[in-house]
Amino acid sequence: MHPDLRKKVSLANPYHFLGLGFGSGLIPFMPGTMGSLAAMPLLLLMLPLAAEFYVLITLLSIAIGVVICERTARDLGVHDHGSIVWDEVAGMLVTFLLVPISITSLVLGFLLFRIFDIWKPWPISFLDKHVHGGLGIMLDDIVAGLMACAVLHIALYYLPV
Repeated sequence: MHPDLRKKVSLANPYHFLGLGFGSGLIPFMPGTMGSLAAMPLLLLMLPLAAEFYVLITLLSIAIGVVICERTARDLGVHDHGSIVWDEVAGMLVTFLLVPISITSLVLGFLLFRIFDIWKPWPISFLDKHVHGGLGIMLDDIVAGLMACAVLHIALYYLPV
């Protein structure tokens, strides 16, 4: 962990633990990708759930994510610090809404989400620049997840999986 972060965050703090993606955001390289990977076990745990419960948990992860990201950013003293990756976790859950899970869909969904999250095509780039606070941290990743989800559904429809 970077020495400056060590003074400001604690994984014993539930807001920080979740905001930092169960600690994955503290990995010193590609924290967003690490946060997206950290979402995979959660995603796999949710597989046996009925679609309604998956959607409910995803919506809850978004709603509480606004508060989690806001508090963690405030404690770090930096808006949308790279180590805050709960937005990636929630974005990954959005990516897989109503998607049949297979190795192919997991890999493709992960790659699509990372592409949209990193490249930030419109409207993601607009939201990233103009919406602030916890909502701003979350919103661009939620839209990236929706875009990845749409492309994933289309791809899986046409791919012989």
